[in-house]
Amino acid sequence: MQAARPTMQGFTAIELMVVVSIIAVLAALAGPSFTQMIESWRVRDATESLRSTLIFARSEAIKRGGQIAIHKLPNNTNGCTSATGNRDWDCGWIVCHDTDNSGTCTSTEPVLQRIEAPAKVQVTRTGGSVSIKLNRWGLVDGTWLGFSLVPLDKSTTHPGARGVCMSSGGRIRILLPEAIPCTG
Repeated sequence: MQAARPTMQGFTAIELMVVVSIIAVLAALAGPSFTQMIESWRVRDATESLRSTLIFARSEAIKRGGQIAIHKLPNNTNGCTSATGNRDWDCGWIVCHDTDNSGTCTSTEPVLQRIEAPAKVQVTRTGGSVSIKLNRWGLVDGTWLGFSLVPLDKSTTHPGARGVCMSSGGRIRILLPEAIPCTG
């Protein structure tokens, strides 16, 4: 009596090629939706960083009786090259103890917080310029505060775009695309 031969199980090369091609088609269809999701996530990350910075700066200004400034990081900081104008905060920002009360952060003043904005996000200040001075009540001293945050080379109508506004009373709001820009 002969022993039964075990049957070999597995995939043939053709079956494997069919499965790989199906996966490739599904990945090609899903790619564009992932791009928009990643862009929206980057903007959301920058928005929350900016919001938390404003809260931190306000509390420090109240604690220190003013003398707090938020200053944009200059262009070409850590490879960031998209912050070419005074209102472009794409590279990030710092919060400093403004010891000379000039409203800007100089190299001799202590840095309390440093935030580098995520890559491929445009952060544009809609009022004001390179720095924000906070008074002893934690309020913006000067031009009202507004930012628009959008994926790189996109407009404020992009679904992932957001606005950050701070009212004269210190209330911070996050705006959806249809409400951008802040109006005061």
